[in-house]
Amino acid sequence: MLVYKWLLALGRYLILMSRTFSRPERMRMYWKRYVTEMSQLGIDSIGIVLLISFFIGAVICIQMKLNIQSPWMPRWVSGYTTREILLLEFSSSIMCLILSGKVGSNIASELGTMRVTQQIDALEIMGVNAACYLILPKILGLITIMPILVVFSSATGILGAMATAYIGHVLTPDDLIAGLQHDFIPWFLWMSIIKSIFFAFIISSVSSYCGYTVEGGSVEVGKASTTAVVSSSVLILFSDVFLTQLLS
Repeated sequence: MLVYKWLLALGRYLILMSRTFSRPERMRMYWKRYVTEMSQLGIDSIGIVLLISFFIGAVICIQMKLNIQSPWMPRWVSGYTTREILLLEFSSSIMCLILSGKVGSNIASELGTMRVTQQIDALEIMGVNAACYLILPKILGLITIMPILVVFSSATGILGAMATAYIGHVLTPDDLIAGLQHDFIPWFLWMSIIKSIFFAFIISSVSSYCGYTVEGGSVEVGKASTTAVVSSSVLILFSDVFLTQLLS
């Protein structure tokens, strides 16, 4: 029975995505919605991304200094490990997990409310492809803005690490900078950006499906928001394993 429910949900998801990725009817109208969604889903999330990244960067640097640094290791190892953690996992995977809670629940609740108040039914009666009109701008907007958020997250995390050196005096600034610059591989940054694009698609499409297919009233809208966050988080974790193996 559980497998049947999963297969049914997968089939409905694929059908919805086939309707979503159809040719827009009026490009000017879709462009306005695309810019609006990019602002609401991405730009409005910059504040929480910068705040979390700054303090996580500082905490990672402190933990690396206290628990890994030893007389047997080079003094720059704390800065090096901090940079690698931020680039390889935190700024892409962990940050997208955090954003799935904010962005995913927002998308699911918005579309779920439109479904239970019959706004989506009204669009379909007027001959509008509601899936394409409502979901496609959200997916494209989040895919566009997510790499920018990842770059901001990495840069702010490094600033947080530097704050521990210049303000907290956990380690010397020269040792930290030497570690941040040691054996830098530019592909790691690109790998983080590529992974974030896949994660942005998962968050936007799965959350849109959960909200678009709501049946019932306001209680089901709340359940759809919870389902969207949980499903997006699980799929991000699964896909992170395969993408890391594929891109490494």
